[in-house]
Amino acid sequence: MDILTQGLLNLTTFQIILATLFLTHVTIAAVTIYLHRHQSHRSLTLHPLISHFFRFWLWLTTGMVTKQWVAIHRKHHAKCETAEDPHSPQFYGLKTLLLQGSELYRREAANQETLDKFGKGTPDDWIERYLYTPYPFVGLISMLLLDILLFGVIGITVFAVQMVWIPIWAAGVINGVGHYWGYRSFEPRDASRNISPWGLFIGGEELHNNHHAYPASAKLSSKWWEFDIGWFYIRMLGLLRLARVINIAPKIRHELNKHLIDIDTVRAIVRNRFHVVKLYGRHVIKPVLSQERQRADQYCRSLYQRVRKLMTREDLRLDSTALGLINEATARSQTIATVYRAQQRLKDLWNSTTTHPQAKRVQRLQAWCIEAEQSGIKVLQEFAAYLRGFSDARAV
Repeated sequence: MDILTQGLLNLTTFQIILATLFLTHVTIAAVTIYLHRHQSHRSLTLHPLISHFFRFWLWLTTGMVTKQWVAIHRKHHAKCETAEDPHSPQFYGLKTLLLQGSELYRREAANQETLDKFGKGTPDDWIERYLYTPYPFVGLISMLLLDILLFGVIGITVFAVQMVWIPIWAAGVINGVGHYWGYRSFEPRDASRNISPWGLFIGGEELHNNHHAYPASAKLSSKWWEFDIGWFYIRMLGLLRLARVINIAPKIRHELNKHLIDIDTVRAIVRNRFHVVKLYGRHVIKPVLSQERQRADQYCRSLYQRVRKLMTREDLRLDSTALGLINEATARSQTIATVYRAQQRLKDLWNSTTTHPQAKRVQRLQAWCIEAEQSGIKVLQEFAAYLRGFSDARAV
């Protein structure tokens, strides 16, 4: 009877709470390290023992199938913020993602076309085919029985917390809030946000905007004051030779005495394109709008303030109203028109990387810098000079 009520561990209520938090955190670590960074984006390799431990643990605690999770996540990146995105709050609404995120996951997991197209390269061994994939409920029942055995009757509550942990934090918070609220370090063409600069509670996945900017990076933190606990775990595994990092976000290398634009310059700018967009908005668009506002009438001051975000952010869908505001601002100020058109032509440099040979891309960047330097706009001239110093520094 004591075993039934207290369990084999005979823990106090506080100890059970700590144990539950530990168990759920292991699940979070398995999701971010194994499913996300290892399986979905191949940003690191894992020792077979660690890889299979995570796979086994997720089978016990979530019943999730690796191929399904990976396929859905890869499709999210490929179709982000479109009608085909499996979980975009821009289409489904934040409330739906928070309350019904797991239902959206299950619906997409049943889409065989998604699994075939986006689930390639995931485990397909004997145990995956004959146990993990067809019998996820066996893992869940095993976890329930184990919780009751270890913690007693309250183990049912522990199990319930484990069951809702991933649907709430991953399907709801990361997929929902992570595309709705927070700050942006980079400007990818989606609505991703960093929920918190300290990625502790959800394994580093709080740094969602950083991830969307550089999805192949094993490290999600970018600023010195950001912390990614998932990356900390990966580094510890690396020290034990249980993990090997393949890729992290590119590091900017800028040479003050470099003035010749070559293919190395182009590669560096393309690899750091989200950083370049952010810097252009901060050091060119915003100063020009601020300067133009100072000498404009009241109506134009209001107009330039309204278009500031539209001209510097990539996450917004520019509807007819937004485009109308931008067109009016550029029509009223030749300076604003010049820097805005220069921004669009700069983006074309990496949008056309697959259609233009390297020599052509070098020529286009050279022409862009020459035109910027001849514009007579000081901040644009300074930015062109800054771009000339970019040099490619390959990541790990």
